Amino acid sequence: MTHLATLQTAFQTALQTIAQQAGYAGELKDLPQAALEQPKDPSHGDWACTAALACSKLLKQNPRTVAEALKTALLANTSAAPLLASVDIAGPGFINLRLAPAVHQAVVPQVLANPAYGAGAALAGQSVMVEFVSANPTGPLHVGHTRQAALGDALCNLLAAQGATVTREFYYNDAGNQIHNLAISVQAHCKGVQPFLSPLVENPAWPENGYRGDYIGDIAKDFLAGESVGGVQSTQDATDLDAIRQFAVAYLRREQDLDLQALGLVFDVFYLESSLYSEGHVARAVAALQAAGVTYEQDGALWLRTTDYGDDKDRVMKKSDGSFTYFVPDVAYHIQKWRRGFAKVVNVQGTDHFGTIARVRAGLQAAGVGIPKGFPDYVLHSMVKVMRGGHEVKISKRAGNYVTMRDLIEWVGVDAVRYFLVSRKADSEFVFDLDLALSKSEENPVFYIQYAHARICSVFASAGVDVATLKTADFSRLTAPKEITLMKQLASYPALLSSAANLHAPHTVAHWLRDCAADFHGCYNAERVLVDDAALKSARLALYAATRQVLAHGLTLLGMSSPEKM
Repeated sequence: MTHLATLQTAFQTALQTIAQQAGYAGELKDLPQAALEQPKDPSHGDWACTAALACSKLLKQNPRTVAEALKTALLANTSAAPLLASVDIAGPGFINLRLAPAVHQAVVPQVLANPAYGAGAALAGQSVMVEFVSANPTGPLHVGHTRQAALGDALCNLLAAQGATVTREFYYNDAGNQIHNLAISVQAHCKGVQPFLSPLVENPAWPENGYRGDYIGDIAKDFLAGESVGGVQSTQDATDLDAIRQFAVAYLRREQDLDLQALGLVFDVFYLESSLYSEGHVARAVAALQAAGVTYEQDGALWLRTTDYGDDKDRVMKKSDGSFTYFVPDVAYHIQKWRRGFAKVVNVQGTDHFGTIARVRAGLQAAGVGIPKGFPDYVLHSMVKVMRGGHEVKISKRAGNYVTMRDLIEWVGVDAVRYFLVSRKADSEFVFDLDLALSKSEENPVFYIQYAHARICSVFASAGVDVATLKTADFSRLTAPKEITLMKQLASYPALLSSAANLHAPHTVAHWLRDCAADFHGCYNAERVLVDDAALKSARLALYAATRQVLAHGLTLLGMSSPEKM
Protein backbone atom coordinates (compact mmCIF):
# COMPACT_ATOMS: atom_id res chain seq x y z
CA MET A 1 0.00 0.00 0.00
CA THR A 2 1.32 3.45 -0.90
CA HIS A 3 1.79 6.12 1.74
CA LEU A 4 -1.15 8.01 0.22
CA ALA A 5 -3.47 5.00 0.49
CA THR A 6 -2.32 4.42 4.07
CA LEU A 7 -3.07 8.01 5.05
CA GLN A 8 -6.45 8.02 3.32
CA THR A 9 -7.45 4.79 5.05
CA ALA A 10 -6.34 6.18 8.41
CA PHE A 11 -8.32 9.38 7.84
CA GLN A 12 -11.48 7.51 6.81
CA THR A 13 -11.25 5.16 9.78
CA ALA A 14 -10.76 8.08 12.14
CA LEU A 15 -13.69 9.93 10.57
CA GLN A 16 -16.00 6.97 11.07
CA THR A 17 -14.90 6.61 14.71
CA ILE A 18 -15.49 10.31 15.37
CA ALA A 19 -18.92 10.06 13.71
CA GLN A 20 -19.92 7.17 15.96
CA GLN A 21 -18.74 9.04 19.02
CA ALA A 22 -20.75 12.08 17.95
CA GLY A 23 -23.92 10.00 17.66
CA TYR A 24 -24.12 10.17 13.88
CA ALA A 25 -27.33 8.36 12.91
CA GLY A 26 -26.57 7.78 9.22
CA GLU A 27 -24.70 5.00 7.45
CA LEU A 28 -20.95 5.27 7.96
CA LYS A 29 -20.39 4.41 4.32
CA ASP A 30 -22.31 7.55 3.38
CA LEU A 31 -19.83 9.86 5.08
CA PRO A 32 -17.81 12.06 2.70
CA GLN A 33 -14.53 10.53 1.61
CA ALA A 34 -11.47 11.92 3.39
CA ALA A 35 -9.71 12.80 0.16
CA LEU A 36 -6.14 14.11 0.22
CA GLU A 37 -5.04 16.80 -2.22
CA GLN A 38 -1.72 18.43 -2.91
CA PRO A 39 -1.78 22.08 -1.75
CA LYS A 40 -1.27 24.70 -4.44
CA ASP A 41 1.22 26.38 -2.10
CA PRO A 42 4.03 23.90 -1.25
CA SER A 43 4.71 25.78 2.00
CA HIS A 44 1.44 24.34 3.33
CA GLY A 45 2.89 20.82 3.27
CA ASP A 46 2.69 17.72 1.10
CA TRP A 47 -1.00 16.88 1.47
CA ALA A 48 -4.14 18.68 2.62
CA CYS A 49 -7.47 17.28 3.82
CA THR A 50 -10.81 19.11 3.99
CA ALA A 51 -12.79 16.27 5.60
CA ALA A 52 -13.41 18.29 8.78
CA LEU A 53 -15.10 21.03 6.79
CA ALA A 54 -17.13 18.55 4.75
CA CYS A 55 -18.41 16.62 7.77
CA SER A 56 -18.94 19.34 10.37
CA LYS A 57 -22.64 19.83 9.63
CA LEU A 58 -23.34 16.11 9.58
CA LEU A 59 -21.57 15.71 12.94
CA LYS A 60 -23.03 18.96 14.30
CA GLN A 61 -19.60 20.10 15.44
CA ASN A 62 -17.29 23.03 14.72
CA PRO A 63 -14.93 22.18 11.82
CA ARG A 64 -11.83 22.90 13.90
CA THR A 65 -13.11 20.56 16.62
CA VAL A 66 -13.50 17.80 14.04
CA ALA A 67 -10.05 18.64 12.63
CA GLU A 68 -8.43 18.39 16.08
CA ALA A 69 -10.06 15.00 16.63
CA LEU A 70 -8.86 13.78 13.23
CA LYS A 71 -5.33 14.98 13.96
CA THR A 72 -5.27 13.18 17.31
CA ALA A 73 -6.54 9.95 15.75
CA LEU A 74 -4.08 10.19 12.86
CA LEU A 75 -1.05 10.61 15.17
CA ALA A 76 -2.26 7.65 17.22
CA ASN A 77 -2.52 5.41 14.17
CA THR A 78 0.51 3.11 14.15
CA SER A 79 0.49 2.83 10.35
CA ALA A 80 0.04 6.52 9.55
CA ALA A 81 2.06 8.25 12.30
CA PRO A 82 5.52 7.08 11.12
CA LEU A 83 4.78 8.60 7.71
CA LEU A 84 4.26 12.09 9.11
CA ALA A 85 6.64 14.84 10.12
CA SER A 86 3.84 17.18 11.18
CA VAL A 87 0.07 17.66 11.14
CA ASP A 88 -1.15 21.26 11.23
CA ILE A 89 -4.63 22.75 11.35
CA ALA A 90 -5.15 25.97 9.44
CA GLY A 91 -8.01 28.41 8.99
CA PRO A 92 -11.51 27.09 9.69
CA GLY A 93 -10.41 23.43 9.70
CA PHE A 94 -7.97 22.60 6.92
CA ILE A 95 -5.59 19.77 7.86
CA ASN A 96 -2.10 20.09 6.35
CA LEU A 97 0.26 17.12 6.40
CA ARG A 98 4.01 17.18 6.00
CA LEU A 99 5.57 13.80 5.27
CA ALA A 100 8.57 12.42 7.09
CA PRO A 101 11.84 12.58 5.09
CA ALA A 102 11.99 8.77 5.01
CA VAL A 103 8.81 8.69 2.90
CA HIS A 104 10.46 10.83 0.22
CA GLN A 105 13.78 9.01 0.47
CA ALA A 106 12.10 5.62 -0.09
CA VAL A 107 11.48 6.42 -3.76
CA VAL A 108 15.18 6.21 -4.66
CA PRO A 109 15.66 2.49 -3.86
CA GLN A 110 12.20 1.81 -5.34
CA VAL A 111 13.28 3.24 -8.67
CA LEU A 112 16.67 1.53 -8.70
CA ALA A 113 15.06 -1.83 -7.91
CA ASN A 114 12.57 -1.57 -10.78
CA PRO A 115 13.78 -0.76 -14.33
CA ALA A 116 10.13 -0.24 -15.34
CA TYR A 117 9.38 2.09 -12.42
CA GLY A 118 6.29 4.11 -13.24
CA ALA A 119 4.54 1.41 -15.25
CA GLY A 120 1.36 -0.23 -13.96
CA ALA A 121 -0.95 -3.16 -14.63
CA ALA A 122 -4.39 -1.52 -14.67
CA LEU A 123 -4.97 -2.59 -18.31
CA ALA A 124 -3.33 -6.03 -18.09
CA GLY A 125 -5.16 -8.56 -20.23
CA GLN A 126 -6.89 -5.93 -22.37
CA SER A 127 -6.44 -5.69 -26.14
CA VAL A 128 -6.53 -2.07 -27.27
CA MET A 129 -6.41 -0.69 -30.78
CA VAL A 130 -5.25 2.84 -31.49
CA GLU A 131 -5.98 4.04 -35.02
CA PHE A 132 -4.05 7.11 -36.06
CA VAL A 133 -2.53 9.02 -38.98
CA SER A 134 -4.86 7.18 -41.42
CA ALA A 135 -4.07 9.56 -44.27
CA ASN A 136 -5.43 9.40 -47.79
CA PRO A 137 -2.66 8.07 -50.05
CA THR A 138 -2.87 11.21 -52.17
CA GLY A 139 0.24 13.07 -51.07
CA PRO A 140 3.06 13.34 -48.53
CA LEU A 141 2.11 13.36 -44.85
CA HIS A 142 1.67 16.91 -43.54
CA VAL A 143 2.21 18.48 -40.10
CA GLY A 144 -1.32 17.58 -39.03
CA HIS A 145 -0.57 13.92 -39.72
CA THR A 146 2.71 14.40 -37.86
CA ARG A 147 0.88 15.61 -34.76
CA GLN A 148 -1.39 12.58 -35.02
CA ALA A 149 1.62 10.32 -35.34
CA ALA A 150 3.33 11.75 -32.26
CA LEU A 151 0.12 11.73 -30.20
CA GLY A 152 -0.96 8.27 -31.29
CA ASP A 153 2.40 6.60 -30.75
CA ALA A 154 2.85 8.19 -27.32
CA LEU A 155 -0.66 7.10 -26.35
CA CYS A 156 0.09 3.54 -27.48
CA ASN A 157 3.22 3.54 -25.30
CA LEU A 158 1.25 4.85 -22.32
CA LEU A 159 -1.46 2.21 -22.68
CA ALA A 160 1.17 -0.52 -23.05
CA ALA A 161 2.89 0.81 -19.91
CA GLN A 162 -0.35 0.06 -18.06
CA GLY A 163 -0.26 -3.56 -19.23
CA ALA A 164 -2.45 -3.38 -22.35
CA THR A 165 -1.67 -5.29 -25.52
CA VAL A 166 -1.74 -2.48 -28.05
CA THR A 167 -2.26 -2.65 -31.81
CA ARG A 168 -1.25 0.35 -33.91
CA GLU A 169 -3.49 0.61 -36.96
CA PHE A 170 -3.33 2.84 -40.05
CA TYR A 171 -6.54 3.05 -42.09
CA TYR A 172 -5.86 3.76 -45.75
CA ASN A 173 -8.60 5.78 -47.39
CA ASP A 174 -7.88 4.26 -50.79
CA ALA A 175 -11.39 4.68 -52.22
CA GLY A 176 -13.42 7.70 -53.25
CA ASN A 177 -13.12 10.98 -55.10
CA GLN A 178 -9.73 11.98 -53.71
CA ILE A 179 -8.12 8.89 -55.21
CA HIS A 180 -9.79 9.71 -58.53
CA ASN A 181 -8.40 13.26 -58.33
CA LEU A 182 -4.94 11.83 -57.67
CA ALA A 183 -5.18 9.55 -60.69
CA ILE A 184 -6.31 12.28 -63.12
CA SER A 185 -3.55 14.57 -61.80
CA VAL A 186 -0.86 12.00 -62.55
CA GLN A 187 -2.50 11.22 -65.88
CA ALA A 188 -2.43 14.91 -66.83
CA HIS A 189 1.29 15.04 -66.04
CA CYS A 190 1.85 11.88 -68.08
CA LYS A 191 0.23 13.64 -71.03
CA GLY A 192 2.52 16.64 -70.65
CA VAL A 193 0.09 18.97 -68.92
CA GLN A 194 1.67 21.07 -66.16
CA PRO A 195 -0.27 22.51 -63.18
CA PHE A 196 1.23 25.98 -63.67
CA LEU A 197 1.98 28.03 -66.77
CA SER A 198 4.30 30.16 -64.63
CA PRO A 199 5.04 30.30 -60.87
CA LEU A 200 1.96 32.45 -60.24
CA VAL A 201 -0.34 31.38 -63.09
CA GLU A 202 -2.32 28.15 -62.90
CA ASN A 203 -2.88 26.13 -66.06
CA PRO A 204 -6.60 26.08 -66.91
CA ALA A 205 -6.07 22.69 -68.54
CA TRP A 206 -5.09 21.15 -65.21
CA PRO A 207 -7.86 19.11 -63.51
CA GLU A 208 -10.03 21.38 -61.39
CA ASN A 209 -9.59 19.36 -58.20
CA GLY A 210 -6.17 17.99 -59.09
CA TYR A 211 -3.08 17.89 -56.89
CA ARG A 212 -0.25 20.30 -57.76
CA GLY A 213 2.81 19.29 -55.75
CA ASP A 214 6.08 18.29 -57.38
CA TYR A 215 5.47 14.72 -56.21
CA ILE A 216 2.77 14.35 -58.92
CA GLY A 217 5.45 14.87 -61.56
CA ASP A 218 7.70 12.34 -59.81
CA ILE A 219 4.94 9.72 -59.91
CA ALA A 220 4.24 10.41 -63.58
CA LYS A 221 7.93 10.17 -64.45
CA ASP A 222 8.28 6.76 -62.78
CA PHE A 223 5.03 5.52 -64.35
CA LEU A 224 6.18 6.45 -67.84
CA ALA A 225 9.60 4.88 -67.14
CA GLY A 226 7.96 1.53 -66.43
CA GLU A 227 8.97 1.40 -62.76
CA SER A 228 7.53 -1.03 -60.22
CA VAL A 229 6.57 0.08 -56.73
CA GLY A 230 4.97 -1.80 -53.88
CA GLY A 231 4.33 -4.79 -56.11
CA VAL A 232 2.52 -2.68 -58.72
CA GLN A 233 4.09 -2.62 -62.18
CA SER A 234 3.57 0.42 -64.38
CA THR A 235 1.91 -0.18 -67.76
CA GLN A 236 3.41 3.05 -69.17
CA ASP A 237 0.02 3.63 -70.80
CA ALA A 238 -1.04 7.25 -70.14
CA THR A 239 -4.61 6.42 -71.25
CA ASP A 240 -5.05 3.65 -68.66
CA LEU A 241 -6.48 5.60 -65.73
CA ASP A 242 -7.03 2.52 -63.55
CA ALA A 243 -3.39 1.46 -63.96
CA ILE A 244 -2.29 5.00 -63.12
CA ARG A 245 -4.50 4.99 -60.02
CA GLN A 246 -3.06 1.70 -58.76
CA PHE A 247 0.52 2.85 -59.41
CA ALA A 248 -0.01 6.29 -57.81
CA VAL A 249 -1.59 4.83 -54.67
CA ALA A 250 1.24 2.29 -54.30
CA TYR A 251 3.82 5.02 -54.89
CA LEU A 252 2.37 7.28 -52.21
CA ARG A 253 1.87 4.43 -49.77
CA ARG A 254 5.61 3.79 -50.08
CA GLU A 255 6.36 7.49 -49.64
CA GLN A 256 4.18 7.68 -46.54
CA ASP A 257 5.86 4.56 -45.16
CA LEU A 258 9.22 6.29 -45.59
CA ASP A 259 7.87 9.34 -43.76
CA LEU A 260 6.70 7.15 -40.88
CA GLN A 261 10.03 5.33 -40.78
CA ALA A 262 11.82 8.67 -40.56
CA LEU A 263 9.76 9.39 -37.44
CA GLY A 264 10.60 5.96 -36.05
CA LEU A 265 6.99 4.83 -36.18
CA VAL A 266 5.98 1.24 -36.94
CA PHE A 267 2.36 0.19 -37.46
CA ASP A 268 1.07 -3.31 -36.79
CA VAL A 269 -1.81 -3.19 -39.27
CA PHE A 270 -2.53 -1.26 -42.47
CA TYR A 271 -6.25 -1.58 -43.18
CA LEU A 272 -7.58 -0.68 -46.65
CA GLU A 273 -10.90 1.12 -47.01
CA SER A 274 -11.33 -0.64 -50.36
CA SER A 275 -11.35 -4.01 -48.55
CA LEU A 276 -14.53 -2.99 -46.75
CA TYR A 277 -16.25 -3.04 -50.13
CA SER A 278 -14.42 -5.93 -51.77
CA GLU A 279 -14.95 -8.21 -48.75
CA GLY A 280 -18.60 -7.26 -48.34
CA HIS A 281 -18.35 -5.56 -44.97
CA VAL A 282 -20.15 -2.41 -46.11
CA ALA A 283 -22.96 -4.39 -47.71
CA ARG A 284 -23.39 -6.52 -44.58
CA ALA A 285 -23.41 -3.45 -42.32
CA VAL A 286 -26.13 -1.82 -44.44
CA ALA A 287 -28.13 -5.07 -44.47
CA ALA A 288 -27.87 -5.32 -40.68
CA LEU A 289 -29.16 -1.77 -40.26
CA GLN A 290 -32.04 -2.41 -42.64
CA ALA A 291 -32.91 -5.65 -40.86
CA ALA A 292 -32.93 -3.78 -37.53
CA GLY A 293 -35.66 -1.51 -38.88
CA VAL A 294 -33.72 1.70 -38.32
CA THR A 295 -33.55 2.84 -41.95
CA TYR A 296 -36.07 4.44 -44.29
CA GLU A 297 -36.18 5.70 -47.86
CA GLN A 298 -36.84 9.31 -48.76
CA ASP A 299 -36.18 11.34 -51.91
CA GLY A 300 -34.58 8.32 -53.54
CA ALA A 301 -32.00 7.97 -50.76
CA LEU A 302 -31.59 5.51 -47.90
CA TRP A 303 -31.56 7.16 -44.46
CA LEU A 304 -30.52 5.99 -40.97
CA ARG A 305 -32.55 7.09 -37.94
CA THR A 306 -29.51 8.32 -36.03
CA THR A 307 -31.71 10.69 -34.00
CA ASP A 308 -32.93 7.61 -32.12
CA TYR A 309 -29.37 7.25 -30.84
CA GLY A 310 -28.48 10.79 -29.85
CA ASP A 311 -27.57 12.40 -33.18
CA ASP A 312 -29.00 15.84 -33.97
CA LYS A 313 -30.57 14.69 -37.26
CA ASP A 314 -31.03 11.57 -39.35
CA ARG A 315 -28.25 10.80 -41.83
CA VAL A 316 -28.20 9.72 -45.46
CA MET A 317 -26.54 6.33 -45.88
CA LYS A 318 -26.97 5.77 -49.59
CA LYS A 319 -27.43 8.66 -51.98
CA SER A 320 -29.90 8.68 -54.86
CA ASP A 321 -27.03 7.93 -57.27
CA GLY A 322 -26.36 4.66 -55.45
CA SER A 323 -23.12 5.72 -53.75
CA PHE A 324 -22.61 5.49 -49.99
CA THR A 325 -21.93 8.51 -47.80
CA TYR A 326 -18.58 8.44 -46.08
CA PHE A 327 -19.87 7.52 -42.62
CA VAL A 328 -21.24 4.14 -43.86
CA PRO A 329 -17.80 2.57 -44.43
CA ASP A 330 -16.78 4.10 -41.09
CA VAL A 331 -19.58 2.16 -39.39
CA ALA A 332 -18.60 -1.02 -41.23
CA TYR A 333 -14.96 -0.51 -40.29
CA HIS A 334 -15.74 -0.11 -36.60
CA ILE A 335 -17.95 -3.18 -36.60
CA GLN A 336 -14.89 -5.03 -37.90
CA LYS A 337 -12.74 -3.53 -35.14
CA TRP A 338 -15.19 -4.88 -32.58
CA ARG A 339 -15.41 -8.29 -34.21
CA ARG A 340 -11.63 -8.52 -34.31
CA GLY A 341 -11.69 -8.56 -30.51
CA PHE A 342 -10.94 -4.95 -29.61
CA ALA A 343 -13.24 -3.94 -26.75
CA LYS A 344 -11.33 -0.66 -26.45
CA VAL A 345 -10.54 1.40 -29.52
CA VAL A 346 -9.11 4.92 -29.63
CA ASN A 347 -9.24 6.98 -32.82
CA VAL A 348 -6.78 9.87 -33.06
CA GLN A 349 -8.16 12.33 -35.61
CA GLY A 350 -8.36 16.02 -36.43
CA THR A 351 -11.01 18.19 -34.83
CA ASP A 352 -12.68 18.41 -38.24
CA HIS A 353 -13.95 14.88 -37.54
CA PHE A 354 -15.94 16.01 -34.50
CA GLY A 355 -19.22 15.90 -36.42
CA THR A 356 -18.74 12.25 -37.36
CA ILE A 357 -18.53 10.97 -33.78
CA ALA A 358 -22.27 11.01 -33.01
CA ARG A 359 -23.29 9.47 -36.33
CA VAL A 360 -20.68 6.68 -36.24
CA ARG A 361 -21.63 5.78 -32.68
CA ALA A 362 -25.31 5.95 -33.62
CA GLY A 363 -24.71 3.60 -36.54
CA LEU A 364 -22.87 1.16 -34.30
CA GLN A 365 -25.69 1.15 -31.75
CA ALA A 366 -28.32 0.77 -34.44
CA ALA A 367 -26.52 -2.22 -35.97
CA GLY A 368 -27.35 -4.26 -32.88
CA VAL A 369 -24.14 -6.26 -32.77
CA GLY A 370 -23.47 -5.77 -29.05
CA ILE A 371 -21.17 -2.76 -29.26
CA PRO A 372 -21.44 -0.63 -26.07
CA LYS A 373 -22.35 3.05 -26.06
CA GLY A 374 -19.37 5.35 -26.29
CA PHE A 375 -17.44 3.02 -28.60
CA PRO A 376 -14.95 4.03 -29.91
CA ASP A 377 -13.05 6.64 -27.90
CA TYR A 378 -11.72 9.68 -29.73
CA VAL A 379 -8.72 11.95 -29.28
CA LEU A 380 -9.23 14.99 -31.49
CA HIS A 381 -6.34 17.30 -32.25
CA SER A 382 -6.23 20.83 -33.60
CA MET A 383 -4.07 22.05 -36.44
CA VAL A 384 -0.41 23.04 -36.29
CA LYS A 385 1.06 26.34 -37.44
CA VAL A 386 4.78 26.26 -38.27
CA MET A 387 6.75 29.45 -37.60
CA ARG A 388 10.29 30.53 -38.45
CA GLY A 389 11.73 33.95 -37.72
CA GLY A 390 8.32 35.17 -36.59
CA HIS A 391 6.66 34.25 -39.90
CA GLU A 392 4.44 31.32 -40.75
CA VAL A 393 5.93 28.65 -43.01
CA LYS A 394 3.23 27.41 -45.37
CA ILE A 395 4.91 26.14 -48.49
CA SER A 396 6.80 22.94 -49.22
CA LYS A 397 8.35 22.36 -52.65
CA ARG A 398 7.65 18.67 -52.35
CA ALA A 399 3.97 19.00 -51.39
CA GLY A 400 3.15 22.27 -53.09
CA ASN A 401 1.03 24.03 -50.48
CA TYR A 402 1.80 22.59 -47.05
CA VAL A 403 4.69 21.62 -44.78
CA THR A 404 5.33 17.89 -44.75
CA MET A 405 6.32 15.50 -42.01
CA ARG A 406 9.68 14.98 -43.67
CA ASP A 407 10.26 18.74 -43.90
CA LEU A 408 9.74 19.08 -40.16
CA ILE A 409 12.03 16.15 -39.35
CA GLU A 410 14.78 17.46 -41.62
CA TRP A 411 14.56 20.92 -40.06
CA VAL A 412 14.60 20.08 -36.33
CA GLY A 413 15.04 16.30 -35.88
CA VAL A 414 12.80 13.50 -34.66
CA ASP A 415 13.08 14.25 -30.92
CA ALA A 416 11.97 17.87 -31.26
CA VAL A 417 9.12 16.91 -33.59
CA ARG A 418 7.82 14.26 -31.22
CA TYR A 419 8.12 16.34 -28.05
CA PHE A 420 6.67 19.59 -29.30
CA LEU A 421 3.71 17.95 -31.03
CA VAL A 422 2.58 16.22 -27.83
CA SER A 423 3.47 19.07 -25.48
CA ARG A 424 0.04 20.69 -25.66
CA LYS A 425 -3.38 19.22 -25.00
CA ALA A 426 -4.46 17.59 -28.26
CA ASP A 427 -7.42 19.87 -28.94
CA SER A 428 -5.35 23.02 -28.39
CA GLU A 429 -3.98 24.75 -31.47
CA PHE A 430 -0.22 24.54 -31.57
CA VAL A 431 2.42 26.88 -32.93
CA PHE A 432 5.59 24.96 -33.81
CA ASP A 433 8.44 27.45 -33.40
CA LEU A 434 11.34 26.12 -35.47
CA ASP A 435 13.77 28.62 -33.95
CA LEU A 436 12.89 27.50 -30.41
CA ALA A 437 13.17 23.83 -31.37
CA LEU A 438 16.71 24.42 -32.64
CA SER A 439 17.92 26.54 -29.72
CA LYS A 440 20.28 25.16 -27.11
CA SER A 441 18.83 26.95 -24.12
CA GLU A 442 16.66 26.45 -21.08
CA GLU A 443 13.69 27.78 -23.07
CA ASN A 444 13.85 24.74 -25.36
CA PRO A 445 12.29 21.92 -23.30
CA VAL A 446 13.77 19.20 -25.52
CA PHE A 447 17.30 20.49 -24.96
CA TYR A 448 16.60 21.13 -21.26
CA ILE A 449 15.28 17.62 -20.57
CA GLN A 450 17.87 15.77 -22.60
CA TYR A 451 20.63 17.92 -21.11
CA ALA A 452 19.52 16.78 -17.65
CA HIS A 453 19.99 13.16 -18.74
CA ALA A 454 23.35 13.88 -20.37
CA ARG A 455 24.49 15.86 -17.36
CA ILE A 456 23.83 12.90 -15.08
CA CYS A 457 25.74 10.63 -17.47
CA SER A 458 28.66 13.04 -17.32
CA VAL A 459 28.63 12.95 -13.51
CA PHE A 460 28.79 9.16 -13.53
CA ALA A 461 31.59 9.20 -16.09
CA SER A 462 33.58 11.37 -13.67
CA ALA A 463 32.60 9.39 -10.56
CA GLY A 464 33.47 5.99 -12.01
CA VAL A 465 30.81 4.35 -9.82
CA ASP A 466 28.78 1.23 -10.63
CA VAL A 467 25.08 2.04 -10.18
CA ALA A 468 24.46 -1.44 -8.77
CA THR A 469 26.55 -0.54 -5.70
CA LEU A 470 24.28 2.41 -4.92
CA LYS A 471 21.21 0.35 -4.07
CA THR A 472 22.44 0.00 -0.49
CA ALA A 473 23.35 3.66 0.00
CA ASP A 474 22.26 5.50 3.14
CA PHE A 475 19.28 7.36 1.68
CA SER A 476 18.59 9.10 4.99
CA ARG A 477 21.39 11.49 4.03
CA LEU A 478 19.16 13.02 1.35
CA THR A 479 17.66 15.87 3.36
CA ALA A 480 18.48 19.05 1.42
CA PRO A 481 15.36 20.96 0.23
CA LYS A 482 16.23 20.56 -3.45
CA GLU A 483 16.78 16.84 -2.96
CA ILE A 484 13.39 16.48 -1.26
CA THR A 485 11.75 18.36 -4.14
CA LEU A 486 13.35 16.08 -6.72
CA MET A 487 12.40 12.92 -4.80
CA LYS A 488 8.80 14.12 -4.52
CA GLN A 489 8.76 14.58 -8.29
CA LEU A 490 10.06 11.05 -8.87
CA ALA A 491 7.45 9.67 -6.47
CA SER A 492 4.66 11.27 -8.51
CA TYR A 493 5.67 9.49 -11.73
CA PRO A 494 3.57 6.29 -11.45
CA ALA A 495 0.36 8.22 -10.75
CA LEU A 496 1.20 10.60 -13.58
CA LEU A 497 1.53 7.73 -16.08
CA SER A 498 -1.68 6.10 -14.88
CA SER A 499 -3.58 9.36 -15.26
CA ALA A 500 -2.05 10.10 -18.68
CA ALA A 501 -3.16 6.69 -19.96
CA ASN A 502 -6.67 6.97 -18.50
CA LEU A 503 -7.20 10.48 -19.84
CA HIS A 504 -5.42 9.86 -23.16
CA ALA A 505 -3.23 12.81 -22.30
CA PRO A 506 0.42 12.33 -23.32
CA HIS A 507 0.98 16.10 -22.99
CA THR A 508 1.04 15.63 -19.21
CA VAL A 509 4.09 13.38 -19.58
CA ALA A 510 5.85 16.09 -21.58
CA HIS A 511 5.09 18.61 -18.83
CA TRP A 512 6.23 16.21 -16.11
CA LEU A 513 9.55 15.63 -17.85
CA ARG A 514 10.11 19.37 -18.13
CA ASP A 515 9.37 19.81 -14.41
CA CYS A 516 11.58 16.87 -13.44
CA ALA A 517 14.46 18.29 -15.47
CA ALA A 518 13.99 21.65 -13.73
CA ASP A 519 14.03 19.97 -10.32
CA PHE A 520 17.18 18.06 -11.24
CA HIS A 521 19.02 21.13 -12.54
CA GLY A 522 18.00 22.97 -9.36
CA CYS A 523 19.37 20.15 -7.23
CA TYR A 524 22.57 19.94 -9.29
CA ASN A 525 23.21 23.66 -8.85
CA ALA A 526 22.42 23.67 -5.13
CA GLU A 527 24.15 20.51 -3.88
CA ARG A 528 27.55 19.15 -4.93
CA VAL A 529 27.43 15.45 -5.57
CA LEU A 530 31.08 14.42 -5.74
CA VAL A 531 31.87 15.36 -2.12
CA ASP A 532 34.43 13.91 0.27
CA ASP A 533 31.74 12.43 2.53
CA ALA A 534 31.48 8.95 0.99
CA ALA A 535 28.03 8.16 2.39
CA LEU A 536 26.55 11.45 1.20
CA LYS A 537 28.22 11.06 -2.18
CA SER A 538 26.72 7.59 -2.65
CA ALA A 539 23.26 8.77 -1.62
CA ARG A 540 23.35 11.69 -4.05
CA LEU A 541 24.66 9.50 -6.86
CA ALA A 542 21.81 7.09 -6.17
CA LEU A 543 19.33 9.96 -6.49
CA TYR A 544 20.98 10.97 -9.76
CA ALA A 545 20.81 7.38 -11.05
CA ALA A 546 17.12 7.18 -10.18
CA THR A 547 16.46 10.49 -11.91
CA ARG A 548 18.33 9.42 -15.04
CA GLN A 549 16.38 6.17 -15.17
CA VAL A 550 12.98 7.86 -14.90
CA LEU A 551 13.88 10.60 -17.40
CA ALA A 552 14.93 7.93 -19.91
CA HIS A 553 11.73 5.99 -19.29
CA GLY A 554 9.58 9.05 -19.90
CA LEU A 555 11.50 10.08 -23.01
CA THR A 556 11.08 6.57 -24.39
CA LEU A 557 7.32 6.76 -23.88
CA LEU A 558 7.28 9.87 -26.04
CA GLY A 559 9.43 8.16 -28.68
CA MET A 560 12.51 10.25 -27.93
CA SER A 561 16.17 9.45 -27.34
CA SER A 562 18.15 9.86 -24.11
CA PRO A 563 21.57 11.20 -25.15
CA GLU A 564 24.57 10.54 -22.91
CA LYS A 565 26.50 13.49 -24.32
CA MET A 566 25.42 16.88 -25.64
